[in-house]
Amino acid sequence: MAKALGARVVTTVGGAEKAVQARELGANLAIDYRTEDFTEHGPYDVILDVVGGDYLERDVDSLAADGRLVVIGLQKGLDGRLNLADIVFKRASVHGTTLRTRSKEYKAEVVAEVQKNIWPMIESGAVRLVVDRTVPMADAAEGHRLMEAGGHLGKILLLNEDGA
Repeated sequence: MAKALGARVVTTVGGAEKAVQARELGANLAIDYRTEDFTEHGPYDVILDVVGGDYLERDVDSLAADGRLVVIGLQKGLDGRLNLADIVFKRASVHGTTLRTRSKEYKAEVVAEVQKNIWPMIESGAVRLVVDRTVPMADAAEGHRLMEAGGHLGKILLLNEDGA
């Protein structure tokens, strides 16, 4: 979506195959976090962090002046070190957000905004959804096992019995 909106996109991926796919989807640069340090390619205006934990300090170090860090996941834990001088001198901002704790009304507003602003980009092909595979809801444990194994390229969708 960011690329379709005109942004330069740098992403981290776990493996060479995923790096190729990310570039095919429009990323300007795909960094394999297993072999490269994303901080070497900064500074960044915006960082969306799904990792959390000890990435916090590296994220802030990698921000450009007036940069924004948005923490949207906590895969590596809840605690991270933050040097406030780095925030102050860069005039940076750090935000955290999740949809899990939001009201149904707020989530409905998000869905409406996605339908209005993002869905047309999906329909036109400017944004592609990548599905690795689908798994019946009855086999949800298998879907989670596949996701944790990390070999997928795209989303793993759990489907209801009716296929939805």
